[in-house]
Amino acid sequence: MRTVKEVSNLTGISVRTLHYYDEIGLLIPTDKSEAGYRLYDDEALETLQQVLFFREFDIPLKEIKAIMANPVLERTQILQMQRKMLTEKKERMERLIASIDDILKGENKMDFTVFSKTEIEEMFQTMLEHMPENIRDIAVKEFGSIEQWKEHYMEVVSSEKMQKGYAKVVEWYGGKDKYLSAVQNPVSKEVAESYNKRIEVILQKLIDKRDCAVDSFEVKEIVGEFGFVMKQFSQIEEEKGLMLAQAQYYHNEKIKPKIDEKYGNGASDFFARAIESFYGKE
Repeated sequence: MRTVKEVSNLTGISVRTLHYYDEIGLLIPTDKSEAGYRLYDDEALETLQQVLFFREFDIPLKEIKAIMANPVLERTQILQMQRKMLTEKKERMERLIASIDDILKGENKMDFTVFSKTEIEEMFQTMLEHMPENIRDIAVKEFGSIEQWKEHYMEVVSSEKMQKGYAKVVEWYGGKDKYLSAVQNPVSKEVAESYNKRIEVILQKLIDKRDCAVDSFEVKEIVGEFGFVMKQFSQIEEEKGLMLAQAQYYHNEKIKPKIDEKYGNGASDFFARAIESFYGKE
């Protein structure tokens, strides 16, 4: 058993902080001496170590307490969670150090990295798990193996161009964590089909108004509905960026023929102009 003073000397945490952790129920002493002094055993020190790991990320004490008290989370799970967080922090620190080294060498290269290597690997695994089996088989056949496919995915997603693109997408979701949460918890196939049918109805209503001005109330009302559905479907906080990206999609010369074939000549341009009129061009 160690006294609060000994724990303080061992960890560098002040006695006052240890007293506070006890008061809020975050780190309760194992026992107390006859004189009323707090005593801590090795298990309590392990708990303190886990608390300090979380504090490395400035996580509020209230949230740390909730995590530590969660009966579903075992000690191993908590350690794995912390290891993942520390790995991501290490990768961010390494990128920052590399950027500083470049500046010191006179090579001031901008770092547009949004997702770490660990996060990209998790994105690939999530995509793999939720992808229809037939599509997955086609991809594996094309790349030769899942590992080769993964290697290609990592290279493409890690590129500066893709990272810049992801920076915009992350804005739409209101932060990287929210985007990753949406990626890891995609809507079901049934829900996706329902949304796609709803979007199809909206596009049909929109093309029926092609003789109206793109800034008319009739057209704006339908585009507003389109944006609302896209926002719900994509689980984003702000749909403007996504809708303007959709307008660019309709401007794509390779896409135009398919859209026009389905909805009539000029449909692709009409959709794009209607969206840009509603949301304003970037």
